Amino acid sequence: MCLAIPARVTQLDDGDMAVVALEGVKKRISIALIEDVEVGDYVLVHVGYALHKVSPEEAGRTLAMMAEAGVLAEELEEIAGGAL
Repeated sequence: MCLAIPARVTQLDDGDMAVVALEGVKKRISIALIEDVEVGDYVLVHVGYALHKVSPEEAGRTLAMMAEAGVLAEELEEIAGGAL
């Protein structure tokens, strides 16, 4: 399905790249589209790009709704396909 999904930034790399983590899955993404990203921030990730920052509360609510709707596991599988 390929929805945007919130994930926590765990590492900042050179060249506008970062590593995000969600449910034990880590993925290297581009943060070129947003400014002032720090380790610990939550970002909305879609096809390898961070689209914008979200609060930890918003990330939690979104992930809970995705899990309840049954799409979180599917999205995690898709992300894990390109995981580190």
